Amino acid sequence: MLVLSRQRDESIMIGDDVKITIVDVRGDKVRLGIEAPRKIPVHRMEIYDAIQREKKEKEAQERAQKKAQEQTEKEQQEQPQKAAEKEPEKEPDKQPEKDSQEQPEKAAQDEPAEAQQKQHK
Repeated sequence: MLVLSRQRDESIMIGDDVKITIVDVRGDKVRLGIEAPRKIPVHRMEIYDAIQREKKEKEAQERAQKKAQEQTEKEQQEQPQKAAEKEPEKEPDKQPEKDSQEQPEKAAQDEPAEAQQKQHK
């Protein structure tokens, strides 16, 4: 750690973009002025620590959610496979086609009735 002594209204530069100025000294407190580009975040240490904790918690939650989602997808993929292994393939029930048989019979029944109606006219 570099330790510098500065008096009120004196500054230090960090790189080419960050300027720290001693604004005031009162007892054991020093007030600092910081000039930095907006792209460089500047926080008090306790705020920075809180931000880092929240970031780690959020990342842990996202990892847990992703893991849970992957587990759910894996179970969903395995479920049809297990069901197929348990149940032997059934042959479809062969039922006589009633519709195709009934329609010609009905048509045959309707023909004599139509013929009788024509004769009566």
